[in-house]
Amino acid sequence: MIICRTPFRVSFFGGGTDYPGWYREHGGQVLSTAIDKFCYITLRYLPPFFEHKIRAVYSKIEQCQTLDEIKHPAIRETLRFMNFDRNVEIHHDGDLPARSGMGSSSSFTVGLLHALYALRGQMPTKERLAREAIRIEQEFIKETVGSQDQCAAAYGGFNHILFHRDGEIEVRPLTLSRSRLTELSDHLMLFYTGIMRTASDVADTYVENLGAKEALLRQMHGMVDDGIKLIQSSRCICGFGELLNQAWEAKRSLSPNISNSVVDDFYTRAQEHGAIGGKLIGAGGGGFLLLFVPPSARDRVREELFELLHVPFTFCRDGSQIIFYEPETADYRQSERDHRNRSINSFRELGTLKG
Repeated sequence: MIICRTPFRVSFFGGGTDYPGWYREHGGQVLSTAIDKFCYITLRYLPPFFEHKIRAVYSKIEQCQTLDEIKHPAIRETLRFMNFDRNVEIHHDGDLPARSGMGSSSSFTVGLLHALYALRGQMPTKERLAREAIRIEQEFIKETVGSQDQCAAAYGGFNHILFHRDGEIEVRPLTLSRSRLTELSDHLMLFYTGIMRTASDVADTYVENLGAKEALLRQMHGMVDDGIKLIQSSRCICGFGELLNQAWEAKRSLSPNISNSVVDDFYTRAQEHGAIGGKLIGAGGGGFLLLFVPPSARDRVREELFELLHVPFTFCRDGSQIIFYEPETADYRQSERDHRNRSINSFRELGTLKG
């Protein structure tokens, strides 16, 4: 049995420039961090006593005979990508809800991929996990997703991620003192709006014609450099919040589907009670609202947004990890092979008798 733990992420600047349709021509970059909220995948070979060959447990339960029967796209296509041909049982648990903007779908894909490799006794690199998860989501599932979430999930940490025109992806861990990281963390608050949406559906509204939004995307690209310079300097950390506000205003201009009147009301009320900046995490439309709030105003903002769930979090250094590993015993593998061979021989004997 394998248990894999993969972090979710918070993206600060550069979202939108991580779509291949953009960075393959212009280059892209993001500033993001993994957080201490996780996706857990429990995986084991399924014993040969059951009628089904694949069992997947998430918000639904699927019991299937073939890959094509699986309705969950990430499970189906990750198993297909791995050419997985043995009976398997998969359980998913998450600290945060799906379709909430925290990179949950990519964390799931990275985690499942990692667990499947571990089940085979293999140890993939972080780079391999990120690249293969990107390929599964973009080419196998054919979702409209960028390339940053898979990197954040695989690598963990606080990173400057660059997307080069030749398709290369470079993950640069940011060099920050512990006190500066703590200062930034103390100014961030996360609230769950309760509005669920599929990121690729929101992204579809602005990704198809990114060239027409070149000026905005270049502005968002530049904010990554500005954010890094500010946080690595001794300047007042509140400038980071002001930059977040500018980035949110720019991102809202990409599509009317990125925000809505409900989210705008939450954001305005938070600003009126001390928040300096913020944004919806992920593609937009709902999910989690990140706010930059001076510690002196945290209680006021929390009281004002009383109808939202406040979710405390901290930064996380670790990427996807195997936290439990119990390999299949050789005796069990042999028993399974013996059982399969006996079944085959029995069918052959029946065929001979009937003949």
